[in-house]
Amino acid sequence: MHAAHREGSGEAGFRRIAVVGFGLIGASFSAAVREAHPDTEVLAVDVDARTRAEALERGWASEAAHPDDAAFREFVEAGCDLAVLAAPADALEGHFERLASWGYRGIVTDTVSTKKRVCELAARILPHPENFVPGHPMAGSERSGIDGARPDLFKGAHWILCPDAGTPAEHFPRMHELITSLGARVVVLPREEHDEAVAVVSHVPHFVASSLVQLASRHADDQQALMRLAAGGFKDTTRIAAGSPELWCGIAFDNKDALSAGLEEMRGIIASFSDALASGDRARLTALLAEAAEARRALPAAWVPSTERLLEVRIPMEDRPGVVAEVTTHASSAGCNIQSIEIDHVTEDSAVLSLVLTDEGDVGQLSSRLIDAGFSVSFSPLTPKEHAHVA
Repeated sequence: MHAAHREGSGEAGFRRIAVVGFGLIGASFSAAVREAHPDTEVLAVDVDARTRAEALERGWASEAAHPDDAAFREFVEAGCDLAVLAAPADALEGHFERLASWGYRGIVTDTVSTKKRVCELAARILPHPENFVPGHPMAGSERSGIDGARPDLFKGAHWILCPDAGTPAEHFPRMHELITSLGARVVVLPREEHDEAVAVVSHVPHFVASSLVQLASRHADDQQALMRLAAGGFKDTTRIAAGSPELWCGIAFDNKDALSAGLEEMRGIIASFSDALASGDRARLTALLAEAAEARRALPAAWVPSTERLLEVRIPMEDRPGVVAEVTTHASSAGCNIQSIEIDHVTEDSAVLSLVLTDEGDVGQLSSRLIDAGFSVSFSPLTPKEHAHVA
């Protein structure tokens, strides 16, 4: 058996990374990369001169350029192996066109919170759309721009990746290794399911938080003490409402259908509470509150997997398009967290996919899903010391 296939060089798995858009997410990503992998070269691409200067001064980038500067093209053509598009969604088309015109053949990922439009743009513009691996870090701050950025922003956060049948098998392990090295947890979602999922857990909550702040603000003039009382739980619940209005307006219209459906469903849920009150139905109101309380208590307090209970899953497979995306999607669906992933090539057409899982999720469900999908699977406990030799 050959050694595990790894491309790129350096501890990060990528030697040269161009980060396009040095706002909160792009700058935090670069800061985390430079902290974890100081030998990695990072180009900060941004339209704002102060931001570029800050990126260099803080050591979060080794070079900086305006999108129209020749230095951007030179960095790409000199061997850039990862382009991270962290610019606003409406700017991505121009950046795809730049990369395409320069014949870029490395991996491209993005950080925007909707996927339908960006995937359509990549498929239409990029000469090698199979190298586009859509991404979405589920992290943020009430502060925007480089001033709100910090290297630990992604620690413990979920980072969605959306490989598909066309994604080369080696791309996912490389992206997974880089993202988890920053402290984030990778979750795999099919591209067509992403926008509806984040509408429920991210976009609708933002608009609900904004609505709560509007409600309090409307009554602040009548009750001078109200805003002083709006601390603690209220302040925590509505923190996200302080985000950039322009950014969230763009997100809303990019995900208009899923967001509208979610807000309409939310309207019905609120109405059920209102109806129970209006009809004096204490049993119904108690049941609604109990249902929500039970669901909330079931959420994990934090992602703290045990390092003493690792499990290796080995899956012999044909080296065919989409197999890695299929397996990792099954793992995410079963709630299993992949700590590391490797591909051991046996022959030109066959390989063994090796996953190291933490103690989360339903391994039995994962096994059933994989067997039903036609895979042969073997599980074995793995100690941290053994894992050091695998990873």
